[in-house]
Amino acid sequence: MSPSGMPFSDLMGVEVTERTKDRVRGRLTVREDLCTAGGILHGGAYMAFADTLGAIAGSLNLAPGAGTTTLESKTNFLGSARVGQVVEAETTPLHVGRRSSVWQTRITNAEGKLLALVIQTQMTLLPG
Repeated sequence: MSPSGMPFSDLMGVEVTERTKDRVRGRLTVREDLCTAGGILHGGAYMAFADTLGAIAGSLNLAPGAGTTTLESKTNFLGSARVGQVVEAETTPLHVGRRSSVWQTRITNAEGKLLALVIQTQMTLLPG
C-alpha cells in the first residue's frame, strides 16, 4: 500500500497496510535514528506512529470537505523494540461522532506482544 500521505510519517518509514473506516493497520521498522540510547524505539516514535494511523482513520470517517486534527493523545508504554525489529499497529474506533472521534491503537511486536497502547481524540474541522 502507499505511504501514509504525511511527510513526517513517510520520513519515519510508516507503512500503511490497511485503510478502512473501522480499522487502519501499519508497520514500522525500528531504525537507529528512531531510537533512544541503547537502541530501543523512542517513545515519541511510538506516539507518532499511532498518531498517523489515528489521523488516517479519523479522516476516513469525515464528511466531504471536513478535516481533522489530533486534540488529545495518551500512551501507555508496555514493552520495547530494538533496532531491526518490525512493530505493527492496529487502530480501531472507540467513538465516531459528528464533532470528534476517539481511536485506540495497539502497537505490537512480531510475536504479538503489546508494546504500547494509545488512545487519541481527533477533532473534526468543519469547512467554512
